Amino acid sequence: MAAIISCNCYTSLTASKWINPRVPAKGSSFLRTQKSSSWWNRQFLPKCSSRKHVQCQLQNGQKGRSFSLKECAISIVLAAGLITGIPWLDWSPDAYAASPVLPDLSVLISGPPIKDPGALLRYALPINNKAIREVQKPLEDISESLKIAGVKALDSVERNVRQASRALKQGKTLVISGLAEAKKDHGMELLVKLEVGMEELQQIVEDRNRDAVAPKQKELLQYVGDVEEDMVDGFPYELPEEYQSMPLLKGRAAVDMKVKVKDNPNLEECVFHLVLDGYNAPVSAGNFVDLVQRHFYDGMEIQRADGFVVQTGDPEGPAEGFIDPSTEKTRTIPLEITVDGEKAPVYGATLEELGLYKAQTKLPFNAFGTMAVARDEFENNSASSQVFWLLKESELTPSNSNILDGRYAVFGYVTENQDFLADLKVGDVIESIQVVSGLDNLVNPSYKIAG
Repeated sequence: MAAIISCNCYTSLTASKWINPRVPAKGSSFLRTQKSSSWWNRQFLPKCSSRKHVQCQLQNGQKGRSFSLKECAISIVLAAGLITGIPWLDWSPDAYAASPVLPDLSVLISGPPIKDPGALLRYALPINNKAIREVQKPLEDISESLKIAGVKALDSVERNVRQASRALKQGKTLVISGLAEAKKDHGMELLVKLEVGMEELQQIVEDRNRDAVAPKQKELLQYVGDVEEDMVDGFPYELPEEYQSMPLLKGRAAVDMKVKVKDNPNLEECVFHLVLDGYNAPVSAGNFVDLVQRHFYDGMEIQRADGFVVQTGDPEGPAEGFIDPSTEKTRTIPLEITVDGEKAPVYGATLEELGLYKAQTKLPFNAFGTMAVARDEFENNSASSQVFWLLKESELTPSNSNILDGRYAVFGYVTENQDFLADLKVGDVIESIQVVSGLDNLVNPSYKIAG
């Protein structure tokens, strides 16, 4: 009988066309759209937010994933590409010829990248409140403390909890002052829950109950993230006029993606939880949510799964993307990248093309299960319906020191069950994708238009 194992995951997008320094559409190179891929690209495809626990059904009680020889080889290639600057992702004959510019050494050694998708999403919020960040950081540091063996870890966890509690007590007035007026009551309710939760975590530590620490930490960080979202007052910028009529996600949304796994004795089906970030990628995330509401991905197969990415979204037939019934043409969206420190995204150009070689992206390819849009490698604004999820170790390709950051539009992360993405393979079926929260943040939804 199949055992049930719960796992956590945030929304990711499916991509069946690209996984390469420059992602093309049908028949291009490593990160392109599926149909434009070369013989190498045709082998593979990618994809995975709500706050509830989701489940994966495993057979024989088995869980997790092994580090295969293929993954090891890919990791070595990643490291070699990082050191040499060789365009290792362009393996197809027609791939982009120029090698990516090697980042400045200071970028490479600036410290370990943030890999946790929840932390990446919290830091990507358009807020500037030092007081809440000083609460957030020691709570996140608990994860490092728990790497210490045995109950000795609890001494370090206790220091983290005390630091967070002290920061909240001293900075509470500043935290409250940062709440948006329309959300202040909700935010203050969350702060009360946060205070109570930290007292409970302190008691857990005093009871030396190591196993209870991580679940309580996750709960507290969820409160912190929700408080931070209550600090966002409306949508922070105006989009370029040419994109204002497109489906746009002005805020965040969470999605559950249920995948039926074929021919795998250990895994029957899995629900991936995805969180989509419309603050930093409103066009990309809005396009995806609109297609989800059209049930575009329901019943679609995983079209690429090579150990580096999982991809989907390439419809049957000659079309490389979604055909809008109202125009009978492929709906395309622009390349969309938000640079850290900037208020709004840049459109239609890679950061390399803009000369921003050392710029940091607000949504980096750091987390296992990073979700992005596939496109034709030679056409920045050719993306449509294909999405992919990145499967990689970020220590080998730190943020903005790889060939993906600044070249492909990230719009979300898988926050629950992301490890099971590595178990997906070509032919597995997406049974359904459902928006579980944030649908009211979608504006200009085309799925409501007849046809």
